[in-house]
Amino acid sequence: QAISCKGQHSISYTLSRNQTVVVEYTHDKDTDMFQVGRSTESPIDFVVTDTISGSQNNDETQITQSTISRFACRIVCDRSPPYTARIFAAGFDSSKNIFLGEKAAKWKNPDGHMDGLTTNGVLVMHPKGGFTEESKPGVWREISVCGDVYTLRETRSAQQRGKLVENETNVLQDGSLIDLCGATLLWRTADGLFHTPTQKHIEALRQEINAARPQCPVGLNTLAFPSINRKDVVEEKQPWAYLSCGHVHGYHNWGHRSDTEANERECPMCRTVGPYVPLWLGCEAGFYVDAGPPTHAFTPCGHVCSEKSAKYWSQIPLPHGTHAFHAACPFCATQLSGEHNCVKLIFQGPID
Repeated sequence: QAISCKGQHSISYTLSRNQTVVVEYTHDKDTDMFQVGRSTESPIDFVVTDTISGSQNNDETQITQSTISRFACRIVCDRSPPYTARIFAAGFDSSKNIFLGEKAAKWKNPDGHMDGLTTNGVLVMHPKGGFTEESKPGVWREISVCGDVYTLRETRSAQQRGKLVENETNVLQDGSLIDLCGATLLWRTADGLFHTPTQKHIEALRQEINAARPQCPVGLNTLAFPSINRKDVVEEKQPWAYLSCGHVHGYHNWGHRSDTEANERECPMCRTVGPYVPLWLGCEAGFYVDAGPPTHAFTPCGHVCSEKSAKYWSQIPLPHGTHAFHAACPFCATQLSGEHNCVKLIFQGPID
């Protein structure tokens, strides 16, 4: 009856072909529930698609089989201050049900309530020290259907659950990362965003760096970061950088070391060999941990942001596939490489 009742939320735990435990949920006037997943049905409030590395979201990029669940997770927020938000694995479908099939990891807790994990799991990482200049990466955990915190399974969809972490909760903090196996979301609080640099501030930093008239040390032509809304077309004055050393130049076509490694170029300033790429100002303000000037570039994509933001994201191991982790550029999701995943840029001022 609970499953067929359209107004009643319930979770079904299938134990075997002839045994299912159904847990009924009641309405709560003190909280609001928001659901995240790739389904476009009405119960999903935030439709999430797979993140394509390098942000090449063009028509040619055919997403093969998405690993993001149709009803991936739900977030329950208190209606009264401090508006605490809690995350739970799995979301209720259009008939207000969650079904955990026979193969899903599920169990009965000592206090008698049923719990389980979704196929690819919902992982959460709370940074140490919030989302500030002092932040350090935290530890990735898995969140259960009832919101308990577990250590990670051996692989993403292993049958055996991790260990219960009793001193941690499913409460989201400013800067918490939520991984849905195919996309990673950054949770920002209203208070956190209040202290974050704005789009206007990033634009002011861009104008400030351009006003200093950085020059190409070889061509002696003035360089300028293109405006934020021109972020796809490489412009004539665009700064380029050698990512092994950080020397900033204008575009030039020499310095190729070999025909095979198309992007291995020798810097004319210091002879260091490495990738040579156009620089782009990272324009999503929510990713910045401070309001510092754009002095560092991620390698190998060339997105530029403040030193502390670059160093923070270059240390974060983001889940990749079923059991790998690697750092990625927050602006385009490109996997980071190089000695420190980012490089300090060396600009040449005007000679006059």
